[in-house]
Amino acid sequence: MTRILYNPFSGNGEGKVRAEEVKKFYEGKETEFVDMTSVDYGEFFGGLPEGDDICICGGDGTLNRFVNDTENIEKKCDIYYFATGTGSDFWHELGRTPGEAPIKVNEYLADLPIVEIAGKRMRVLNGVGYGIDGYCCEVADGIREKDPGTKINYAGIAIKGLLFHFKPVRATVTVDGEEHVIEKAWIAPTMNGKCYGGGMMPTPAQDRLDPERKLTVMLMHGKGRIGTLMIFPKIFKGEHVKHTSSVTSFTGRDITVKFDRPVAAQVDGETVLNVTEYHITK
Repeated sequence: MTRILYNPFSGNGEGKVRAEEVKKFYEGKETEFVDMTSVDYGEFFGGLPEGDDICICGGDGTLNRFVNDTENIEKKCDIYYFATGTGSDFWHELGRTPGEAPIKVNEYLADLPIVEIAGKRMRVLNGVGYGIDGYCCEVADGIREKDPGTKINYAGIAIKGLLFHFKPVRATVTVDGEEHVIEKAWIAPTMNGKCYGGGMMPTPAQDRLDPERKLTVMLMHGKGRIGTLMIFPKIFKGEHVKHTSSVTSFTGRDITVKFDRPVAAQVDGETVLNVTEYHITK
């Protein structure tokens, strides 16, 4: 049997309906739909019969929630994923498109990096955004609160932030013990994968299965609002890294990023407000 774990809150509240689309890939096989927001994972995996598998339906946030809620629980079964969320950067990075068949993801969910941020500790699937990307999530949350059905235009929010609202910061980045000070930083994500934020590719060379288990922190910095705005759209294809005078990347297994004032951050799309620093290890 395959247990279909769905997040009812993903996909702007259409999680159950979207999850049912996976049934066409399990014709002739016994399935059971399980609301993952109410399941006791200790009991769930402890009572899972040998040979049964699971399929997670949702977006990047759903996967993040799953790996954190099951962090210390042994999972011997095969784990599949079917993308149904509004944000599916993980799915996109694997070269998949919406509606494609579920794929096995055990290797991608194992030994994920850990971030310590604002007193929280959590596993990270895609990456930690800090700067204009965190600002975008903060603004998006406000829009959803007023109108839950609104489709969020992250690119538009970012452009307005770059032109008018977000102010650059002084960033201190420590990578495996080596400190770097970056003036006028606009963005400073540390990535386990290549993509986040609905299709942005801040670290096109990052490999989430890197045998050396390295992460990549990327900083866009130095230029004014207009100059940064000219470069920023190139992040959607990863071409911003060609602007080496304004884009700097470091790789390592232990990374701390500090800003000289608190700003919003995001972890796999979850907004964290008033952050002055984060520490991530792999």
